[in-house]
Amino acid sequence: MSATTTLNCLSNGSFALVKEVVAEGLTRRRLLDLGLVPGTKVEVIRRSPAGDPIAFNIRGAVIALRRDVAGQVLVSPWK
Repeated sequence: MSATTTLNCLSNGSFALVKEVVAEGLTRRRLLDLGLVPGTKVEVIRRSPAGDPIAFNIRGAVIALRRDVAGQVLVSPWK
């Protein structure tokens, strides 16, 4: 069994699989609409110089998420 972490804890260039979205309300709906559903492969493209927002490759689209929003997505690192 692999370790579970949050999306905002991953380093640049790393990959992960979405396990669960723990956000609620409109934030949850937005994340699901962006394709962050369980089983989706996500790549961390880069962080801004201040560390917020973070750019992710999600299903072929580059999406920027704020650090607090990315922290509401549970992932397992993909090797």
